[in-house]
Amino acid sequence: MKIGVFDSGIGGLSVVKSLLQHQLFQEIIYFGDTARVPYGIKDKTTIVRYAIEAVEFFKNFKLDLIIVACNTVSAYALEDMRKLSICPVIGVVEAGILATANSLKDKDSNILILGTKATINSKAYEDGLKNLGYKNLQAKATGLFVPLVEEEIYDGEIVESTFKHYFKNISTPKAIILGCTHFPLLSKSLKNYFPHDSLLIHSGDAIVEYLEKEFKFTHTYTKTKLEFFASENPEALKATASKWLYN
Repeated sequence: MKIGVFDSGIGGLSVVKSLLQHQLFQEIIYFGDTARVPYGIKDKTTIVRYAIEAVEFFKNFKLDLIIVACNTVSAYALEDMRKLSICPVIGVVEAGILATANSLKDKDSNILILGTKATINSKAYEDGLKNLGYKNLQAKATGLFVPLVEEEIYDGEIVESTFKHYFKNISTPKAIILGCTHFPLLSKSLKNYFPHDSLLIHSGDAIVEYLEKEFKFTHTYTKTKLEFFASENPEALKATASKWLYN
């Protein structure tokens, strides 16, 4: 299969890494809208317009599937993308909800949802989990995590201070939904911060779980062809990919 992966910037590379590890696809076309990142502070109308433009971009390729790696786009624009796409479009939010439900059978479990301001304001994760019967939900917009990751600051004093800023009134969760594709790079620090082992729901792993449930895969691909496109500075995207995907 040949697929497209769309993200507002470089964060979706964490989803690509999971896809590569599971050897599901023969070819991946990655498009990062790096000229207009971040999406997490933009209004719904703008997010939908950018997402539709991404669908038009992917029409240049004969794709079998589009994966929306951006949680913000998945929360606001998935149905609009599906109406215009000539191939199926799936997003990480519905995959994350499924992964959470599969991992936590106790509907009273304390679940912490992290994301950008736009993702949290959409209540996409909260509404989806409430519909499945989960009651004990906390949601927190943690936008400062994005620049930390982009600056390759994954641990240390700055990260610890940022966690204290956001989590000072948060009780220890049973599970943490990493509702932004940048956030998995802070996984180790998050696990160290909370005193008990909290289950981390990673968009990349969640999307793989969702794909394997929804589609029948008959082949694995030990070498996947990758192409990277960006609306600005594609060479910087490729440089980041070479570090994130193979370390």
